[in-house]
Amino acid sequence: MRIRVHPAVSHVQAMLASLEKRTGKPLEDWCAIARSLGESDVNRAAAKLKDGHGLGKPTAWMIADYALGDNLAEYEDAAYLAAAPAKIDAQYAGKKAALRPLADRLFALIDSIGPDVAAAPAKTMVPFYRHRVFAQVKAATQKRLDVGLALGRYSGALAACLKDTGGAEKGDRITHVYGVEGPEDIGPELTHWLKQAYELDE
Repeated sequence: MRIRVHPAVSHVQAMLASLEKRTGKPLEDWCAIARSLGESDVNRAAAKLKDGHGLGKPTAWMIADYALGDNLAEYEDAAYLAAAPAKIDAQYAGKKAALRPLADRLFALIDSIGPDVAAAPAKTMVPFYRHRVFAQVKAATQKRLDVGLALGRYSGALAACLKDTGGAEKGDRITHVYGVEGPEDIGPELTHWLKQAYELDE
């Protein structure tokens, strides 16, 4: 499975890059201030940064989290890529472990849809991108995987097996879900809808 950095990481990197321009101090100085506050809790440190330095809540939290947190995967490309397999493993630990072989089959199928497909694992799901996310796999229950599909621009008739998520009305990319409970559900029909979602993301 090809893995790429989640777009959210790039968004955070852009916020960090503009930090000095927006606040008058570079990231290194803000991290030193955050660490000097004597707080190990990110939320308490963020509150002190906000109240004591006039920062907005998102900026204060981001500084505190970067300075005090142990989660560089949220901020750095190499760290994200290194941590990505563990994110997938965590989704299929414990009571959902039995779903992992089924998930691996799905990952391989989606990966084969096109040469430019790449996964960007998140905490609770594995989204797959071409230009934007067109599909995602989530362990919905202990016995079922949900394959989310971006079919908002599809103009034909949709199959009864596709559950409308309400995403189109909310402006979400994922608009429909295909439930997978066993190998028999991973076949031509699911492949067809994955290809439709892939092709819509031209």
